[in-house]
Amino acid sequence: MRGGELDLVYRAGELLVVVEVRYRSRSDYGGAAGSVTATKQRRIVLATRHLLADNPRFAELPIRFDVVGVDDSNTLDWIEDAFYGE
Repeated sequence: MRGGELDLVYRAGELLVVVEVRYRSRSDYGGAAGSVTATKQRRIVLATRHLLADNPRFAELPIRFDVVGVDDSNTLDWIEDAFYGE
């Protein structure tokens, strides 16, 4: 996809949810969820804009950006509204 890759996108009623999935075997520096830096967030937002341009039927839906962190024991840390698009 132009602008980057989106890990998971789904529609929940009248909401479009974009999920970044991160795996880390160690929890140093904030773990998996903490590895979604401001630069990565901008790339996700850019990829989402391209998705919306290619799929205008979703353009009017509110968007929520989530992050799912997975650690080495396969424990999920799902953070809803982890960041906001500009």
